[in-house]
Parts: sequence; structure tokens; C-alpha cells
Amino acid sequence: MDKNTIIGFVLIAAVLFGYSWFTKPTPEQLQELKHKNDSIAQVEQKKLEEIQQSQQTAAEYADTTAVILNEDSLRQAQIKEAFGIFSNFTTGKDEKINLKNDLVSLSFSSKGGSLTEATLNNYQTHDSLPLTLFDEKDNQYGFIFKTGGRIINTTDLYFKPIVGKDGKSVTMRLDFGNGKFFDLIYTLPENSYMVKMDIRQKGMETILPGNTANLDIFWDQKLRSQEKGRMFEERNSAIYYKYVGSDVDHLSESKEEQETISLGLKWIGYKNQFFSSALISDGKFNGAIMRSSLNKSSAYLKNFHTETTVDYNPADNNGPGFRFYLGPNLYPLLHSYDKGVDNDEALDLDKLVPLGFKFFRWINTWIIIPIFTFLGKYIANYGIIILLLTIIIKIFLAPLTFKSYMSSARMRVLRPQIEEINAKYPGQDKAMDRQRATMDLYSKAGINPMSGCLPMLLQMPILLAMFTFFPSSIELRQQSFLWAKDLSSYDAIFSWDAYIPLITPYFGNHISLFCLLMTITNILYTKINMDNTGGSQQMPGMKVMMYLMPLMFLFIFNNYASGLSYYYFISTLITIIQTYIFRKCINEEKVLAQLKENQKKPRKKSGFMARLEEAQRQQQAALRQQQKNKRR
Repeated sequence: MDKNTIIGFVLIAAVLFGYSWFTKPTPEQLQELKHKNDSIAQVEQKKLEEIQQSQQTAAEYADTTAVILNEDSLRQAQIKEAFGIFSNFTTGKDEKINLKNDLVSLSFSSKGGSLTEATLNNYQTHDSLPLTLFDEKDNQYGFIFKTGGRIINTTDLYFKPIVGKDGKSVTMRLDFGNGKFFDLIYTLPENSYMVKMDIRQKGMETILPGNTANLDIFWDQKLRSQEKGRMFEERNSAIYYKYVGSDVDHLSESKEEQETISLGLKWIGYKNQFFSSALISDGKFNGAIMRSSLNKSSAYLKNFHTETTVDYNPADNNGPGFRFYLGPNLYPLLHSYDKGVDNDEALDLDKLVPLGFKFFRWINTWIIIPIFTFLGKYIANYGIIILLLTIIIKIFLAPLTFKSYMSSARMRVLRPQIEEINAKYPGQDKAMDRQRATMDLYSKAGINPMSGCLPMLLQMPILLAMFTFFPSSIELRQQSFLWAKDLSSYDAIFSWDAYIPLITPYFGNHISLFCLLMTITNILYTKINMDNTGGSQQMPGMKVMMYLMPLMFLFIFNNYASGLSYYYFISTLITIIQTYIFRKCINEEKVLAQLKENQKKPRKKSGFMARLEEAQRQQQAALRQQQKNKRR
């Protein structure tokens, strides 16, 4: 290599070294470059991860889709296995259809094809809310199909709703195709609490077994609390049912109970104090299993459950028919459903109104309710109606009251002679002689000791009839009078919240004013009555008992309808006034003179007195025998 070539390489190397030296980046530039390169690397890594995640997600989506498809196929297979030909009705849209007239507003659901809500347009709850008998949370009923080893509940099926052209009916249809269907047709007439439910069908004999003879029905309801006084409302709520061609019965109101009925039933009703839901068969129910249990919720009273069957032929286009009664327990209304109907075909829905046992129920149905209804046509204030009704009853009973007073007056004027007998035969050992002498005095004077009790006994059916009438009278519901805001419930003038053992469960957390007034007048009447009969002198031990009875009424009636306490208060007050009138009108000296004249006359003993004396003789003989045995 020559000299020039070497110099050339040296110069090139020097130029390159000098360029590199002068163009070398500073430390700050190196740091910035490093940061830039790291950022580029991170972006590229993130893109790479996104690509990998996307590929993984796509794979997972493909796997999930396959699983869903497999699960859906499995579910469809399970539905098909469980429901068979009914599997086409297991999905759908839950549509709500409303029917309404002046009295009730109803809502129907395509899910189950059932009535899900019933509201009474002319009534409210105690706290002024719309009175809804039940909604879809409270009430459920359905039919059970049995086919191919499957049990199909209509509540699991979606029906197709078809609203009638008149807007008063709705058809819930299960359409199987090829002209085969199962319809539930609901019709709401104008101005009626009755809802008709008819089954119409075609081709069901090809869907259900040919030997199908019964259609199973179930009905569940949580009974709502509608009134202020839960304690009394609970006592008057129960499952009622009517035997075909026979009487009405019910489960216990106070305890949980289950009943199995094997006889035919005409209707089954879920009764509240003033309102009821009743399912009525056009034919009959083939017995039933009914169960009632208490519901601890403040919004509900009890849980009701019924299982029953009806005769059913799948080949018959006209299936069984039913009616729902959804309305008030108003006696004139319920009784009207039996007008023009033979006794064997009567519904007897009026038995949903508890008016007492047969031997005094007729007093309410034939006398009290007609008078009460008549007065209600012309007088708007039910406090005035109760007052007038009480006056009418007291006028009707006045002869019996007068006879009872006359008996006590005769006993009273003979009191000096009775005291002479007591002084003549003192002590327990002469009790029989004292009693015989007293009976002999009554016989000679012409007095029957039971004559004063008989008029009172004759009045008892009316008192018992009124005891059942007022708490059951829906006419009094939310009717105010004086301080009482609701004559069908208690009229509290003082209340407290604290729970007091033995007091709260039975007496309640309040004091009712009409009940208090009733108690005071009864105590006053007890004193007057004891003074009239001389009981305060002759029976000092009974005196306390006589005063305890009115105090017991305070505890018994404190939760009852204020209308009932008001009636008893007015009735007792009128009786006291009658007593003072009789006392002014009757001359006791003349009564005594008449009795003394009777004692002078020979008098044949009455059958009662003869039996009483015979009983005394037998008692004396038994007493003498006991004394002889003791001496031995």
C-alpha cells in the first residue's frame, strides 16, 4: 500500500471520528431517546396482548355459544319432556286485560289465564284506600291436566287473550292448532258482583287421555285485612262451604284447621268480616281438601287453600261452568240470588253473614233486617236508625217487661212476710222448713217465683239475635255517629301502644266509650233491679256477683262493634226509664191487698208448685236419712 493511500484512510478515519465526536447526543438526549423507545415497545406489546385477548375471547365465545346452544337444547328437551304438547305455551308475554262495571274492577292475566285482581268500586279500607279483595300476589287458582304421566298446571302456561266486542268479556285460549283449543271465558255483567267463568273446548279428547273423568282445581288466597279492629276481623274470617242440597258449614275461625270433605259441594267461599270471594260450581265440586292457617303479617289475616275436582269430559265442547262472587257480605244482596229458586237449588250465600243459630237467626232475617233495611231507605244516619230500631224492639217487648216488673213488685211487697219466715226458721238446720214455708206463702198468694224469669227468658233470643246482627251488619261499616267514626268497629276514646300481658290480647289497647256507657247503665240497672226484688238484703253474697257481670261486659265488648254497645246502652237506658214509669203507675199497696185476699181463698196448686213441693219432700227425706246414718 503506498503512502497516499494510507494518508487517505487516516484522513477518512479522522473525519469519521470527528463527526462521531461532534454529533454524539447529550445524556438528556439519550434519556429521551430511551423513553421514546420504551413507549414504542409498550404500545407494540399492548397491541400484541389485544390481539391475543381477541383471539382468546373469540375462542371463549365460540365455546360459550356452543354451551348455550347445548343448554338451550337441553332446556327445550326438558320442557318438552315435562309439558309435552303443552310445551308451546310455556313461554310468552304476560298481558293484563281489565274488565269493569259500576261495582267491581277486575284484572286478568294471560299467564295462567286467571283472574288476578278484584277491586270493589264502592268501598274503601279503614284507612281510605281502594278496597282490593286480592291481587296477583294474594290470589292464585288453576286447573290441572293429567296426560302421559305429566301433571300440567295452567298457572305455568301462557294463554292468548281475546277481548269480547262488548268489552264485558275476555277469552283466555290455549290454541293447539288444527282447530283444537281450550278456552276460559270470563264474563262480567252490568251491575253485578258475579263473574261467569265458562270452559269451552274442542279436540281436547285427542290431547288428554280418553278415560279422563275429572278436572282438578286448586285455589290459594292470602286473606287481606280490611278493617281497623284486626282482633275482631280475624274472629269473623274463615273458609265457608255449602253441601249440595244441604246446609252451609265452615272451618274454625280461631285456629288452624284442615278438613277433607267427601260429599258434593256447591260452593267454596273465602270469607272476611264484611267481604267474600266465593267460587260457585254450575254443577258440583266432588268434595274438597280445605286448609286454613293464620298469617302473622299485618297486611293479611289468614292463608286459605283448597283442592277439589269437577266432572269433566274432554270430548264435550261445553265444559264445566263456574261463577265467582266477589263482593260484600250484605244479607239482602246475597239472599236475592235465591229468589225464584227451589230450596234444593238455593245457593244460601246469605249464610256468609253470621246471624246466629237457627233457633234465633229467623229473628234477624224476618224481623230485624227488614225493619233495619226499611228505615235505611228514609234515614241516612245509622245512629238514628239504631235508636229507632231499639225503641221499636222495646215497645214490642214492653208487655214482657211489665210482667217481669209486676212479678218483682209482688215479691217485694211480700218481703216483710218473708222476713218473718226467716226469723221463725233461722239457721242452716231449718233451711228446708224455711224454704217450704216460703213456697207455701207464694202458693197461697198466687205467685209463681219463675214468673219473673220467664219474660226475661223470652227476651233472650232477641238479645242474642242483636248480638250477632250488629257485628255482621256491613251497613254500619264506616258510618259515623257522635264520636264513633265507624259503628262497625270500636269507638276508642283512649288508646296506648304498649303491650300489656293479659290485657292487650283480650281487652285491646284502647277503651271504647259506648262500651263504657253500656257498662255504667248495666251497673245502674243491676242496683235498681236488686232494690226492686230485695236481693240486696236477702242475698248479700250474690250482690257482688251481680255487679261483676256488667264489669265483665266491659272486657267482652270493648273490641266489638260500637253499634252493638250503643244498642245495649240505649236498650238498658230505656229499660231503666220503663222501670221508673212502672213504679209510678203501680200502687204497691193495692198489690199487697190483692195478695192478702188471695191468701184467704182456697187455691189449687199449680203443676209447678206441686212438683217443687214434691222435690222439697224428697230432699227433706234424703236429708233425714243422712242424719240417721251419721247417728249410727
